[in-house]
Amino acid sequence: MNGSGKDDKQRNRVIAKNEAERQTTGDIRVSAWTIVFAIIVGAIAVYIVWAWLHR
Repeated sequence: MNGSGKDDKQRNRVIAKNEAERQTTGDIRVSAWTIVFAIIVGAIAVYIVWAWLHR
């Protein structure tokens, strides 16, 4: 294989690694928003149940 082919493979590996890191960061960000949303929905549900029981 010539030098250009090896350079292309190395470049593609670096690009793939960067994309994987970017994907992981995006997944973590989505998970954090999902957790926050679930906590808010849970708090609203608890408040509604508490208000219903103490009316």
